[in-house]
Amino acid sequence: MGLRELSPELAKQAQEELNEDPKRIEQDLQALKDWLVKQRHLNARTDDQWLIAFLRGCKYSLERTKEKLDMFYTLRTAAPEMCQVEDPMNPKIQELLSLGATLPLKNSPNYNGPRVILVRPGQYDPNKISIIDSMQVSHMISCIQLMEDDQSVIAGQLFIIDLSNVTLGHFTQMTPSVAKKMVISGQDALPIRQKGTHHVNSPQGIETIVNFFKRFLNEKNRNRIFIHSGDMETLYEYVPKAILPAEYGGDAGSIDDLKDYWKKKIEDHRDWFLDEAKYKSNENNRVGKPKTAETLFGIEGSFRQLNVD
Repeated sequence: MGLRELSPELAKQAQEELNEDPKRIEQDLQALKDWLVKQRHLNARTDDQWLIAFLRGCKYSLERTKEKLDMFYTLRTAAPEMCQVEDPMNPKIQELLSLGATLPLKNSPNYNGPRVILVRPGQYDPNKISIIDSMQVSHMISCIQLMEDDQSVIAGQLFIIDLSNVTLGHFTQMTPSVAKKMVISGQDALPIRQKGTHHVNSPQGIETIVNFFKRFLNEKNRNRIFIHSGDMETLYEYVPKAILPAEYGGDAGSIDDLKDYWKKKIEDHRDWFLDEAKYKSNENNRVGKPKTAETLFGIEGSFRQLNVD
């Protein structure tokens, strides 16, 4: 098996929280590969490191892992504008990488909690860039994390949504259809353990928008949404200063350093992304009823229906 060796801390966590049994890993991986061979509609990546991320994210439930894999590749076809990977040198991808709208944080030596992801939608102009474009870059970053970031897969992810400079133009892009795509992608397709979403620098009326979004989430994730008013002190109860950038009162360098790091990392994976684009579903070959955008997301409307102050 071509698997990375885990740190002792992560290996212990994987066994205690995810039901990982080192003696069964090879057997479980083979079971997934055998299943994928029989799925005529799926062209899926089958390397061990990729598949074990799905097994870990599903706590080694083979049935749940199959469901996630199927949805992951189905969304590449049903929602390519959000879930398909792009050439990192695409001008729009380059612009978003330069803005740093999505930035996984680095760790301090003593931190073993969930990977913290900083999301800053106010960095892009909604008249030029859409939330869908931003989510596509987030999807590409998630792919790298599935391949390389064992902490993210095993310990989970915690999101900080910084709403500084967010305008009504950003909110009106969040139609019910977009919200549903985001939730299905994050909740039903990505094998990532969601550990919470924390909103900071929130404008007036954010509760209305958050409550709208909550209706698409399962109960567990609904209960993990937090809004922090005023200063950052309440955020520090969940995220240590040691891993936060200086701009958020932390000790872990600057936002510019993070932007440069992730821009280069995505660009360095260009060949992988160009190859990755071929992995998706072909609904014409699915046994039974095809899964399409209409059957998965069939919902209309927009945030213009909300009364946002």
